[in-house]
Amino acid sequence: MLSKAYKKQRRQALLILLPSVMITVIFVIYPTIRTLILSFQRWNGVANATREWVGLSNYLSVLTSKKFWNAMLNSLYFTIGGFVILMPVAFLLAMLVTSQMKFTGFFKTMYLLPVMLGTTAVGLMWTFILNSKFGVLAQFLTSVGLSKYIIDWLSTPTVNIWCVVLVNEWMYAGYNMLIFAAGLVAIPADIHDACKIDGCKGIKKLIHVTIPLCKNMFMVFSVLCITGCLKAFDIVWAMTRGGPMGHSSTPAILLYTEGFQFKLMGRSSAIGIILLTLGLVLSVTLNHTIFKTDDNL
Repeated sequence: MLSKAYKKQRRQALLILLPSVMITVIFVIYPTIRTLILSFQRWNGVANATREWVGLSNYLSVLTSKKFWNAMLNSLYFTIGGFVILMPVAFLLAMLVTSQMKFTGFFKTMYLLPVMLGTTAVGLMWTFILNSKFGVLAQFLTSVGLSKYIIDWLSTPTVNIWCVVLVNEWMYAGYNMLIFAAGLVAIPADIHDACKIDGCKGIKKLIHVTIPLCKNMFMVFSVLCITGCLKAFDIVWAMTRGGPMGHSSTPAILLYTEGFQFKLMGRSSAIGIILLTLGLVLSVTLNHTIFKTDDNL
């Protein structure tokens, strides 16, 4: 028999968990199930319109669409930019702000300023900077005699997506700096003292001590980077709206345009389920790989 005290504690625990469970069910589980069902239907988004069951037709249409694979390629560009540019820059900034240098508080605020501005403000600011006629970059190139390199950066295919990627890395460098800084300050002082005694410093200390001890932070960054790149929308929409002709589109923009511009709610839902599945698979695989590595150490 369960004691009255235990039953009371269990009731209290259930009452505490109830709000979070209800929020998860209402805003996560229920919409996901509705989206999954809708992905097998043809519907134009009108409340009283007939919903026709089409099976896997929406998935086949999406997976055989050139627009979808172009959007996935752009997500890959975001991922490459995240790991090749953003990760090392954010880690170096974290090392700077956690060092013994003066004015680190000022630099930390400055590095965080871009992400504090908001995506729309950053997108509009860089749209003006990259304007080929009156933008700051065009004016600078003209002043140093390099006007022949001026192009319409945000309207030229293959160039515009990399412009957006670089702006995205610039914007989120400060945010990811905090992630790595949390890992750096968590390294025990005894380890730093031991490194000094053993003469381990500079690059040697960075490779053999600092980076391995910050591996969990790299894992967090990797998960956030991959999932963030799959759902990249706001910065792209603010700068190029996925143009020209969809060349800078991302899966999230394709999901939006298919559903709310072309009224293809079934296809839009199929894209959402594909992105959800891909994000879960990549995140679980990454976590499993890292934890398996930890077990082998």
